[in-house]
Amino acid sequence: MTTLTAHTHAQTQYTTTSSRLAARLSIHNYNTASVSWFQFAQTFIPKSGSSILEVGAGTGALWSSDTFPSSQIPSITSLTLTDFSPAMVATLSSNPSILSLQSQVPVSIQQCDATSLPFPDGEFDVVVANHMLYHVDDPLIALAEFKRLFEVGEMVGRGSTIKGLAKITAENAVEQIEQVGFEGVQKERFPGEFRVPGVGPVLEYLDSVDDQDMEEGKREVVRRAVGERLDGEGVFRVEKNMVVFTARKR
Repeated sequence: MTTLTAHTHAQTQYTTTSSRLAARLSIHNYNTASVSWFQFAQTFIPKSGSSILEVGAGTGALWSSDTFPSSQIPSITSLTLTDFSPAMVATLSSNPSILSLQSQVPVSIQQCDATSLPFPDGEFDVVVANHMLYHVDDPLIALAEFKRLFEVGEMVGRGSTIKGLAKITAENAVEQIEQVGFEGVQKERFPGEFRVPGVGPVLEYLDSVDDQDMEEGKREVVRRAVGERLDGEGVFRVEKNMVVFTARKR
């Protein structure tokens, strides 16, 4: 059985009942904003062609019918809801809004720990952690788990060698440009993403980041992971990190 790393207070509050969380959520009835917290949070969740994981889904309030518009349901390819608490999992499984969703998109519900998620690398496009990281004894481990789920290259040990060796990156460039005597540094990110129509270009890219091509076993892992995305979405989407920097001489 998985060892729970939610801290003791969370275990006593939520392991055997969902009523305490329901009581906490009732304070939202007195919200003075024009939209609820859950409606606000929903606007930040990418949905177009996305497979979504919510860790610590609780009672499923983020996916209630008055929070998640029915018009957006066809946009997502799958929804996976997890919680460490058996009581929360039972509540999720009987939530009418979740049951309604299940008739329209693939929805799965699973009990598991946020710091040991039972999913392979590269499994999801979006990971949601709504008001739950403060319940975890080691949030950095949970965050590392979330990141792991996105990385197809790391799945087969093919993280970018160039990125690992680079002394200047999109993240640290502003500081370094200013350090040598430029000012007014502006950073403009190239919008959009890569939408790869087949597995071949992905294999070629991953082969290129090392001196040797991947072994056949690793190539098969990539074919399977990319193939699942292609089957579900028609393309394999890759986030890019391409930035233009401009500056003036001081």
